[in-house]
Amino acid sequence: MTDRDGNVKVQLGQMKSLGEDAGKEETDPEEEMPASSPSASPDPSSCITSTGTDASVCKQRGEKSSKDSSGKPLQGVAVPAYAVKNFNSPVCEQTLHIKGTGKILQGKSQSNGNYLGLHESRNTQETRCEDGCKLPRKRRPVTVDTSKAKTSLEALKISIKELKWKEFPLGRRAACDIYWHGVSFHDNENIVSGQVNKFPGMVEMLRKINLSRAVRTMQDLFPEEYDFYPRSWILPEEYQQFSAQIRMAKESDTSVSPTFIVKPDGGSQGDGIYLIRDPSDLKLMVGSQPKQAVVQEYINKPLLIDKLKFDIRLYVLIKSLEPLEIYIAKEGLTRFCTEPYQEPCQKNLTHVFMHLTNYSLNVHSGNFVHSDSQSTGSKRTLSSVLYRLAVKGVDIKRVWSDIIALVIKSVIAVVPELKVYYQADIPPGKPGPTCFQILGFDILLMKNLKPVLLEVNSNPSMRIEHEQEVAPGVFQYVPSPVDEQVKVGVIRDTLRLMDPCNKKSTASGSSQGEEIQVDGEQQGRCPDNSGNLPPLCLKQVYPKYTKQFNHLRLVERIAALFIRFLGVKGNMRLGPTAFRTFIRTCKLSNSNFTMASVDILYIDITRRWSCALPDSREAGMGLQAFLEAFFYLAARRFKSLMLREQVVSLLELCEAHLGPQSGSEDRRQCLNHSFMSPSYPSFAVPLDHHSEHMFSLDAYYQSRSP
Repeated sequence: MTDRDGNVKVQLGQMKSLGEDAGKEETDPEEEMPASSPSASPDPSSCITSTGTDASVCKQRGEKSSKDSSGKPLQGVAVPAYAVKNFNSPVCEQTLHIKGTGKILQGKSQSNGNYLGLHESRNTQETRCEDGCKLPRKRRPVTVDTSKAKTSLEALKISIKELKWKEFPLGRRAACDIYWHGVSFHDNENIVSGQVNKFPGMVEMLRKINLSRAVRTMQDLFPEEYDFYPRSWILPEEYQQFSAQIRMAKESDTSVSPTFIVKPDGGSQGDGIYLIRDPSDLKLMVGSQPKQAVVQEYINKPLLIDKLKFDIRLYVLIKSLEPLEIYIAKEGLTRFCTEPYQEPCQKNLTHVFMHLTNYSLNVHSGNFVHSDSQSTGSKRTLSSVLYRLAVKGVDIKRVWSDIIALVIKSVIAVVPELKVYYQADIPPGKPGPTCFQILGFDILLMKNLKPVLLEVNSNPSMRIEHEQEVAPGVFQYVPSPVDEQVKVGVIRDTLRLMDPCNKKSTASGSSQGEEIQVDGEQQGRCPDNSGNLPPLCLKQVYPKYTKQFNHLRLVERIAALFIRFLGVKGNMRLGPTAFRTFIRTCKLSNSNFTMASVDILYIDITRRWSCALPDSREAGMGLQAFLEAFFYLAARRFKSLMLREQVVSLLELCEAHLGPQSGSEDRRQCLNHSFMSPSYPSFAVPLDHHSEHMFSLDAYYQSRSP
């Protein structure tokens, strides 16, 4: 060995020692991996690669296969812990990647082997191999704040452990990658980055009245597409309509004796649900307050298994709103009644264990069967039920296709209002997290196998234990294998899909990140934790089936107009000046429909909706009221067309006048005239002076009543 080679070897040893010392000093205890993780301690193996004319030294101890930044194997290149480049050149750079710290130290040496200096590279994320390709450092674990997780905590802990991520059960001062909330987006108000598992407004949007309104709007536009939701009336505001329609139906056919199910607006777990056969049986008051509820036609011919009525709990992930991404879990739950089913009659209307499939009700029945088997008991896996149906010759692919269509259409119905809530809580340009959410769809199969949407839960139970009576009247939670199998898979694979290493960074806090395309089972994985994870149990259904369903996103385009004219960031209501600006900008007024008529239209609709939404704290025109005004304007302008064609024609007209601009100019016009006061301003026309259009407006309301 020459003297020059000996000097080089000594210097490399010194640099290695210096790098290890720096790594120990710079390690942040808060960022260390959990002790249980195989990657918690740095691998002592090292690899020194020397590229030059006559020197190459490499040591390897059990290293993993090399991958480039896209995750693909690099041919013939090992992932180095240290890389020293071209030290045989007269003056060359030496680059050391200190394993476990992510730091890169650089120094220069001369041809005589003397080392000139050592400094830290600006790029602490990567090192380079001989041909200039970038080699990623070992990633840090994804951090998850579980301090607000509540009942989903146990399933979440198991999922985090399987992914080898890092949990912060008490929260954390520094930002986490993912925040898991148990109730709503607002469980933690101080999040300005990362990802939250709740969307703003989802709880409000999926209350029974709001969901019914959203679906009803779509039923007006696409009646054939939205026939999966039972006919509904909103109480107390539509009590008179409900009573009149039922009375007329009975008078026209005396043999008709329909049954209806009444659901409290804010009810959950079957609380407050009851069946009626006559409007006089409705319980309209709670004390001195009117009771907000939805009354629906009862499905009296459900599909039965073992003579029992059952429903399906299907888990659906909304990965983002813009672009819209929907995933459906391949496995779900089926919840069975505990009393053999009979069609409803006056004698059995109160038999909740026969008619209501809610787990929280039936678990208290003496006939409830806890089972560790997937295919028996009062709670079973969806796949076991579908298998039984397939054995009987049922076309399961057709059933799944119908369920997927129901889910996509239901999500499309609620997205417009969700976008209004989203821009109010996280306005464009304001720092904020991105959002995703797991929803629980409750679906009933009719005897003819047609799926019917019962409701959508914004906070489906993710508890993996079940209640069991251990003594008379004494219940305790014991493990439920069926729940654990389904729910842990849903949470784990949701986290895999939301893994920040699979997403490109975005400039703002909106959910517009693009996922790096990966194939098959690798979707949602990173090289450090792909281990023995099973294939994803979540299947993307949108935008996969965009062509079949994109035409339904008509109301979203109207919501975009509404948001464009809101004026004040964070506002959810359109003031009178903003509504006037919308009419003028889109050139919707004329000699037959003056601005005075516009003012009266605004007042009439906002007053009606303020009565329908007594709990609203904001004055002005909300999205549902704006939709009603838009439909009225469309019907007035394009009288010869059907409603859907009327709306499309007016929408295209407005979009043509507005052009592709961002809407910031329209917002600035409205900014100083935002509608903040609950009292209505004075207009040029007396409020008791109804122009001709107001009489046609009354007729329009009657034509759209359920």
